[in-house]
Amino acid sequence: MSQFDNVSVVKKANIYFDGKCVSHTLLFADGTRKTIGVIFPSSLTFNTAASEVMELNAGRCRIRLAGESEWRSYSGGERFVVPGNSSFDIETLETLDYVCHFG
Repeated sequence: MSQFDNVSVVKKANIYFDGKCVSHTLLFADGTRKTIGVIFPSSLTFNTAASEVMELNAGRCRIRLAGESEWRSYSGGERFVVPGNSSFDIETLETLDYVCHFG
């Protein structure tokens, strides 16, 4: 799917980690919420409330889920899942263009 139709977009950007991650929130009629954004090359730790599916449109990264010692590599066209009430470390090797699906 290359686009989302019939959504509301929150105008104010979500800016995290001094601008290293910038996203916008999409609100769907059925109540679901997604964010679309970019993460610039960096090493960051994100905390999750709800479970997340990170769909990568472009770029490359390595992630390590909370409690794991192994890093896993991902690139555009792939996705990874992060449990709710958890965290993950991400090392962005190339600017990451992503969609985050919540819940």
